[in-house]
Amino acid sequence: MPGARSSVPSMQELIEARRRLAFVGRGAERAAFVANFDVPPQDPGRRFLFHVHGNAGVGKTFLVRELAQLAREAGALTAYVDESTSSVPEAMEVICAQFARQGRRFKDLERLLAHHRERRREADSVTADAPPGEPSAAGTALARAGLVGIGMVPGIGPFAGAVDPARLAGAADQVRAGLGAHLRGGDDVRLVLSPELVLTPVLLEELARAATRFPRQVLFFDTYERTGPFLDAWLHATMARHDHGAMPANVVVVTAGRNPLDRHRWGSCGGSVAELPLLPFTEEEARQVLADRGVVAEPVVEEILRLTGRLPVLVSTLAQTRPADPDDVGDPSATAVDRFLKWEHDPVHRAVALNCAFPRRLDADVFRAAADRPDEEADALFDWLRGLPFVTERGGGIQYHDVVRAPMLRSQRLRSPRGWTERHNRLAGTFARWRREAEGGRDGDALWADDGWRGLRLAESYHLLCAAPRTALPLVLRDAVDACDTGDVPARQWAQALAEAGRDTDAEAPARWGSELARALEEGGRAAALELLLNRAGFDAPAEAYARSVRGSVLRHSGAYERALAEFDRAIGLDPGQARAYRSRGMTRAESGDYPAGIADLDRALALDPDDGRSYAVRGEYHRVLGAYDAALADLDRGIALDPARDFAWASRGATRLSRGDLDAALADLGRALELKPDYGWALARRARVWRALGEDARQMADLDRAVALQPDWAWGACERGDALRAAGRHAEALAAYDRAVELDPAYASAYASRAVSRSELGRHEEALADLDRALELRPGYAWATSRRPEILARARASRPGDHPQG
Repeated sequence: MPGARSSVPSMQELIEARRRLAFVGRGAERAAFVANFDVPPQDPGRRFLFHVHGNAGVGKTFLVRELAQLAREAGALTAYVDESTSSVPEAMEVICAQFARQGRRFKDLERLLAHHRERRREADSVTADAPPGEPSAAGTALARAGLVGIGMVPGIGPFAGAVDPARLAGAADQVRAGLGAHLRGGDDVRLVLSPELVLTPVLLEELARAATRFPRQVLFFDTYERTGPFLDAWLHATMARHDHGAMPANVVVVTAGRNPLDRHRWGSCGGSVAELPLLPFTEEEARQVLADRGVVAEPVVEEILRLTGRLPVLVSTLAQTRPADPDDVGDPSATAVDRFLKWEHDPVHRAVALNCAFPRRLDADVFRAAADRPDEEADALFDWLRGLPFVTERGGGIQYHDVVRAPMLRSQRLRSPRGWTERHNRLAGTFARWRREAEGGRDGDALWADDGWRGLRLAESYHLLCAAPRTALPLVLRDAVDACDTGDVPARQWAQALAEAGRDTDAEAPARWGSELARALEEGGRAAALELLLNRAGFDAPAEAYARSVRGSVLRHSGAYERALAEFDRAIGLDPGQARAYRSRGMTRAESGDYPAGIADLDRALALDPDDGRSYAVRGEYHRVLGAYDAALADLDRGIALDPARDFAWASRGATRLSRGDLDAALADLGRALELKPDYGWALARRARVWRALGEDARQMADLDRAVALQPDWAWGACERGDALRAAGRHAEALAAYDRAVELDPAYASAYASRAVSRSELGRHEEALADLDRALELRPGYAWATSRRPEILARARASRPGDHPQG
């Protein structure tokens, strides 16, 4: 039957089954975990978090995988997350994918994660100063106050396009004072700056709905020493403080890492947490593992116990080789790795095991490059390697356990320094070749936004550092600037690669850089990491100018405009020929309300880079906001000619043509923008205005309904929809739309004024007057609101008891 599951087990299933057969010990931990399923959530004995911890090699991952299998056998829905993820959203994507394979789709969360990826890509392209998308409530307020213009908050894009120039007045000081808060208003902003605030409530709702079919659900978070820095605070906020809503009581969480839980964070949750500290095998357990594999010769058993320290991963690995010759024991000249592999008599297997320790992670392609064996042998050897006890499946590939890989690398580095360098150089060259093949003629901005290309560059960098730390370090630190420019996750990945390369080569400089960059990222984000690089990396003038421009962009996106401008000024002083610095400074100035200065900087950027379509589009939008429609059209025409796939340029030109009364051309441009980006809310709202001008009320409302559905936290969109409903005489519905607009943006003067009219039409005249007072308080001299006041005041007086003319 098509789509039916094959009765033949997969190789992964067979490998996992054999590993389970080899699993021994940890009976108390397994029993406690399974028994917990039968304890009601209200029972004080119920545990909601199990934390497995212990030194490397004690079998944490083995136990976690065993617990996951036990949970599935008990009918639980399970998900397993490890260090292949680098953020909370990535962890949620893994959870969604694994739950889907078990028959439970989290469709709402999947859609929101897809939206997050899109907005994240927009934010990650800040080096290119990507043009605007839909404005949020925050953007509306900023634009209306003249602070943002086309300004770009990560994931949102320029905002002033959502507001007519006539509305760009008043409230500037108020919005400036509240800038930090405004930048965190609106789902798109939060989705990029603090994605867990938006995503977690949806995850919790999905888990709650899944409970009807899957009353048992377990989330496993392994390698917590690496995932904990971005997961631990989120998990605590979700489980213990309910910051994002209520975690369903049927959900159990299992974490596993080298260290105990943070007592300062989790100490108050003691009754709900079970700590599972793991120690090496007891001698009895270790002997059982060896006996199960037929290793019973006492001299051999004693040597294994001594050599491994009874660490489960090493005991299991040596047991699998089934050593039986006591004459091999006790060679005093052999290194620890020689002893570890001496029972592997096949020289090919031995060489492959050593060679494949060099890459941090392997898939079939990397295996071929590292193993250095004929192609006809590769598949069988890769399958053999995957079955070894110290090799685990991670993120679509495999990797060695650190306890095994570290001594293998150290042994080869000390035994043959030239061989070490040659092999790492060879692997670096392989990854560099694959990286070049993946480029496809794209420029740096597009490449750094590509996860696949970035992974190849990162692997190349690691091997270059291992081959020649002193020579490669300046290049890798320069790449770290691009990684910081791209986003939080790439920045952490570069810090980790530096730390691991330093550890594996016993090189102090990269190890120190890795640890200090990681600490800077954790404590102060990318701006702090870039400051560290600027202070310590010793960049030449062009590289320093570039790094300062990147740091300026990071600061700009956090709303720190003055500090951002200072960085751009220094970048331009160091390298006056850098177009990016002028472009970014121009956008920062426009976001601060100084459009003429923003346009002047874009003039300089385009003089340096005359074929930059995005800069023409952005400058055209600035001209449009200022009402200079001829200049706007000239720039937007040029921007579209240079980059016809840029949806923003088409939308901005459509809005410009609408302002000039060229309705057919506006409709065509906005339609093209929506062909390129069907969920472009700003373009939908602008097209709705064209439909209104053409008398197409049904089409106007359809576009507005869709725009608001796409972006429910968009104050301007809600107000536009309210205006359309009010014009149609549907005042009760209009009132609901205005209520939503002012809820999202309490400083939205025109929403208060428009709501006043609908309230008056519904007979709520006193409330209408209060709305007009609020509108005029926010925008003194607001002519439209002032013109409505006499009529509404007359209605109010007429409706007051005893306020009628005496007959």
